[in-house]
Amino acid sequence: MTAQAEGLATVEPAKARPPRPSLVSRLAQAATGGALRVVLILVGLFWLVPTIGLLLSSLRTPEDMNASGWWKVFAKPSQLTFGSYRKLLENGDITHSLLNTVLITVPATLLVVVIGSLAGYAFAWMEFPGRDWWFLAVVGLLVVPVQVALIPIAELFGKIGLFGSVLGVVLFHTGFGLPFAVFLLRNFFAEIPRELLEAARLDGAGELRLFARVVLPLGGPAIASLAIFQFLWVWNDMLVALVFTKSGTQPITVALQTQVRQFGNNIDVLAPGAFISMVIPLAVFFAFQRQFVSGVMAGAVK
Repeated sequence: MTAQAEGLATVEPAKARPPRPSLVSRLAQAATGGALRVVLILVGLFWLVPTIGLLLSSLRTPEDMNASGWWKVFAKPSQLTFGSYRKLLENGDITHSLLNTVLITVPATLLVVVIGSLAGYAFAWMEFPGRDWWFLAVVGLLVVPVQVALIPIAELFGKIGLFGSVLGVVLFHTGFGLPFAVFLLRNFFAEIPRELLEAARLDGAGELRLFARVVLPLGGPAIASLAIFQFLWVWNDMLVALVFTKSGTQPITVALQTQVRQFGNNIDVLAPGAFISMVIPLAVFFAFQRQFVSGVMAGAVK
């Protein structure tokens, strides 16, 4: 009896077979390898086709563009010329509109970043009456469409003498950019450890010094992401500029639209102007892409 029990004890239980991976999991494992990289590269190249086509079109003469497509330049590289860009730089309306775009975009971005950072810190770490209700009102402003405010603000700017000026457009973009800025930065600043701020206060740091020495360095990625978003929104805007600008204050988007309306197929000005209008925000994005990715990833982790 004892031997039989010992024999039974020595019998090892049958090992459970691992479950067979499903079709979805097998496809996911295969996609994480080289196949996914190939697909992403193809998607990236496909996304760049319009940009490459616009660049090559801006380097061709109007006669060549009317005769054939931009891809013909690969067979005839002699078609490439900078004549359209020279003509563009001689067009006073286009160059002045580029300057207006910079005068609108840079102040609108800086004001939103500075005011949004201060307000986000106040909502995150300062106690004042009705703080949560005020923040709820700011969040509610996120759903207000721009179209609702065009006519009332246009009437207001007309009464105070700001309609048609660069300052009026800057103030409009600043006002509509602040709700998102405050919402984004408040949530980011709220994740800063309280112990770090309390230690700085014990060392005698005031609110402004605490904001400048502790909060701003830690919130750099989020602030850079906000600055990139705001810059792109304002630079590429046309609706607000169409309503609030005049002939002497219009940005590049409105100037190009005016060229289309006045001259029809004025491709020798439109193609290089559109490419310059596109390449500048792209250059800004790639210049700050490290901070942008850090801000996005930090927000995802938090």
